[in-house]
Amino acid sequence: MKRKLNRIFKRLYFAFGQQHWWPADSVFEVMVGAILTQNTSWSNVEKAIAALKEKKLLDAKKLYRLAPKKLGRLIKSAGYYNIKAERLKNFLKFFFDNYAASFKVIAATNLTVLRKQLLGVKGIGQETADSILLYALNKPIFVVDAYTKRIFARHGLIKEEADYSSVQNIFMRNLKIDAKLFNEYHALLVKLGKDYCRKQNPKCEICPLNGQ
Repeated sequence: MKRKLNRIFKRLYFAFGQQHWWPADSVFEVMVGAILTQNTSWSNVEKAIAALKEKKLLDAKKLYRLAPKKLGRLIKSAGYYNIKAERLKNFLKFFFDNYAASFKVIAATNLTVLRKQLLGVKGIGQETADSILLYALNKPIFVVDAYTKRIFARHGLIKEEADYSSVQNIFMRNLKIDAKLFNEYHALLVKLGKDYCRKQNPKCEICPLNGQ
């Protein structure tokens, strides 16, 4: 499995190059984006973040004080906006109550401890928690998403019904524990899933992993 994972990474990196993911101007923007991107496309998240920036509200303290309904209206493009506004509020309460909204303090927290805490926040599941940990806080944990599962199931490396933790463990046990590597690998899988390994009409013939 180690050789297979490394071969896949090399092929994708050769095909696509460095992805520079997650696109954001700040740690907080990544945190917000990780929550907003649940069940929606990234283009819709970008619109919601742009709306917050336009109102100069992409700030932990300002969003913490903002009324949920107003927040919901601003992030409407992200879909399920009232639910996501509530989830953002839940996260912000956690961030203020436990870390006084200090990015330095939360970043210094042990990975295992912080992950458990994040999963205790209503509305934050494993993918969202791990996205915050990896992309915002540079913690070495592999993010698993629908693209990852689809690609690896189609290549016979996992079963279609494999759960999040079992898929994550494949990467954690067979790759060097390194945040930069996990970041790049996941970003390359997202690129492959979007452009080639699509749910409908996949481009298998020209896929960089064809014959893998």
